[in-house]
Amino acid sequence: MNQHALFQPGPLEHYMAQVKNIPLLSRQEETEAARAYVESGDTNHAERLVLSNLRFVVRIAHEYRGYGMKLLDLIQEGNIGLMTAVQKFDPERGYRLISYAVWWIRAYIQDYVMRSYSLVKMGTTQAQRKLFFSGRKMKRQLEQKGLSSSREAIAEAMGVKVSEVDQMQIRMAQRDYSLDAPLGADADAGRMIDILPATPETPESIVTDQLLHEARVSAVGEALEALDHRERRIIGARDLSDEPMTLAALGEELGVSRERARQLEARGRRKIRGLLEAQGAQDWASD
Repeated sequence: MNQHALFQPGPLEHYMAQVKNIPLLSRQEETEAARAYVESGDTNHAERLVLSNLRFVVRIAHEYRGYGMKLLDLIQEGNIGLMTAVQKFDPERGYRLISYAVWWIRAYIQDYVMRSYSLVKMGTTQAQRKLFFSGRKMKRQLEQKGLSSSREAIAEAMGVKVSEVDQMQIRMAQRDYSLDAPLGADADAGRMIDILPATPETPESIVTDQLLHEARVSAVGEALEALDHRERRIIGARDLSDEPMTLAALGEELGVSRERARQLEARGRRKIRGLLEAQGAQDWASD
């Protein structure tokens, strides 16, 4: 047996090696490339921006490996988010591309994880998304601090309803099972598939769901642009992070009181809700 063949890099290793060899852009180089893309629409500039930030997508994708997805699939979804961010990036706002793109990268990866995690369609409200990605971590954190990790305690710590905690725990506990599994020991008892309601997926409904998903991601991403840096930081740390921060900790980080941090969070939510409603996305605004 050729021992060298045992150590041939696979697709993931090959991709990682290529990404590591792509040089990062300095702030000035990035700004110049972004301005050139905005002014000319030349996709060569966009490609340069995307390639120089691919390593950050890999880093973010690693955070979601615990959900049983292939890392390459997570990276692919994150890359789509990065490309979307490059198209919408405004270099005149003064911040680096990745600080803006991270919202899009996470949005696409998280949406993919929720769509792929189970055959049972997962909820996509803000509370359900927060529970899906952070519920178990919050439970562990409460236990590590010697606090109660009851349904009520988790709901209070995460700012959601107890019923939403119950719903998500049931869904995550009942992950995919075989539809051919028997209902009982009796061979004549039938199979799981026999008791499922008939809800056929038509090509039209599949396409519609995909279009709605893309519109939702786009609308939320654009709404986030309207926030100032403090609102974006608070909402990101509270709703989009795998380890939500408390208002007290965020207030200390930003040099404001806990109550002021709460007011900034509320103001940011109102802005997002108003923008989503203006785009006809009322259902998303109430998430």
